[in-house]
Amino acid sequence: MTRTRKSKELIHEGKYAAEVDIDLEYTDESWSPTMSGDDARKLETVMLALRRGDVAEAAKHGRVFELTPVSAK
Repeated sequence: MTRTRKSKELIHEGKYAAEVDIDLEYTDESWSPTMSGDDARKLETVMLALRRGDVAEAAKHGRVFELTPVSAK
């Protein structure tokens, strides 16, 4: 029996982070969940887009955030 659960993956590259929706599949034969090849390619596409600063491309696949350092006082 295969069960699917929605999940969010966070990808951090440089000053950007992205939250990407994926599906995790749980089976009775496996100890840990797996993701589809399409979801793995989507995560890689987002990672590479953030690495080169292409926010528009990364935003096609998830929510993109710009990280701002905060100084502790």
